[in-house]
Amino acid sequence: MKQIVRLITTAIIAGVILALSLKIIQITTGNPAYILLYNMDYIPVLKQWNNVPGAGMLFHFITCIVSVIGLFYILKLFKREKVASLYVAVYTIGGGILFFLSALTETPPAYTNAAAWFYWTIGHAIFGVTVGLLIKSISSKQ
Repeated sequence: MKQIVRLITTAIIAGVILALSLKIIQITTGNPAYILLYNMDYIPVLKQWNNVPGAGMLFHFITCIVSVIGLFYILKLFKREKVASLYVAVYTIGGGILFFLSALTETPPAYTNAAAWFYWTIGHAIFGVTVGLLIKSISSKQ
């Protein structure tokens, strides 16, 4: 149970850092990549709640939590859960690929927006670095 709480805490911290990174990019460049964090209008079951205040944020943090816990236990199967670079690689590559789900929505950014893809992917690399370092840190204390 203690490990799950630590993983949830890690996911929330990394999710906040991801959101802040993309928000800073949006403020400084005007690029809309940040919007994707909270957009659910391309997911059939969830799109009915897309305009409910806070629903997108809840979606973002649940996604962070599920992905951190899931990846941790997948890596644990191979005794690699303490390898920070694997989190960076998975979240960077995965984020870069997931960006193209923006093709399924009218909400910006367009899937052809190379700058938005770049910022989105960098944001997820930062997420991966944060997750990897936090997991490595808590693992070394056990």
